[in-house]
Amino acid sequence: MADIDVAVLLGDPRLPYAYAPDGRFGDEELTAVMRLREALQRLKGYRFRFLDDHGAWIDTLRAAPPDLALNLCDTGFRNDWLLERDVPALMEILAIPYTGADPMAISLTTDKALVRALAAGLGIPVPNESYVDLAADPLVLPTIYPCLIKPNGSGGSFGITRDCVVDDARAAEGYLRWLAGQPGVDDALLQDFLTGPEYTVGLVGNAASGFTVLPPLEVDYSALPSGLPPILTHGSKADPDSPYWEKLGFRPAQLDEVTWSQLVDHCVRLFRRLGLRDYARLDFRAGEDGMPRLLDVNTNPTWYWDGKLALMAEWAGYPYHALLRLILEASLARLGRGVGG
Repeated sequence: MADIDVAVLLGDPRLPYAYAPDGRFGDEELTAVMRLREALQRLKGYRFRFLDDHGAWIDTLRAAPPDLALNLCDTGFRNDWLLERDVPALMEILAIPYTGADPMAISLTTDKALVRALAAGLGIPVPNESYVDLAADPLVLPTIYPCLIKPNGSGGSFGITRDCVVDDARAAEGYLRWLAGQPGVDDALLQDFLTGPEYTVGLVGNAASGFTVLPPLEVDYSALPSGLPPILTHGSKADPDSPYWEKLGFRPAQLDEVTWSQLVDHCVRLFRRLGLRDYARLDFRAGEDGMPRLLDVNTNPTWYWDGKLALMAEWAGYPYHALLRLILEASLARLGRGVGG
């Protein structure tokens, strides 16, 4: 049986990258790709080629269509977040099967207010929340404090800083006006500032073939300097100069069986209702009553070797290369074929 030809789609290191503090791919991104290459080399039954030159994608893929595209381009086409959905859309146009969410699912889950409304309709606990059009005058302000303010449509915690938790109307209006000045931010959410444990659940698979549910993760804020709100800021993920950098940890969540069963049920129902595919990561945080509420649905969670998904997989007994194999196998099963099939 011939090996399956897989084109690995990645961000383009030749182009600007607004997510990084210096505006370009850095050591973290380059190390992640190196680790990815090493891990994929361990998988039998596949032949991988790595495509990161976005300007050449169309010609390359048309000239030599792969059996499958492993879509790990979470930077968006040409490293533009607003074009994240364009990567699977291009695969659809070229009739190339690919892993992960389709353009519709990415578009839907990018709008956090819509996801919250859909989750609430399914009976899944969500925070109290108000939507803000940042072009409105006057701006909608919180009615209850403290309040967490975040962009409605960004990813990677962009727009979330130490100042996004506000205690009065003056601070709220100031942060909303700051958000309005950020590129690509048109609307925002005013959300209860939940102070309980923060959890993440990872799923690999699909409704038809079943799911591998990874052990739950809890964010550890215990090393955070006093006075800083316990939140996952953009700086904690991307800026070595941030007071949050390397101060946050992750540990296995200690959940009772009832709560864990409820979280898994919430995740599976959202996965199906949102039309997700192959894998996803869903984030929750508890309020003072101890009930976890949905924060976010990640259709294209970070694939890095040291990311949350890889860490949870490690706890389940799947080293990094085995997690990648699980994702590939989930996609191939959805497409009705297997390795060598």
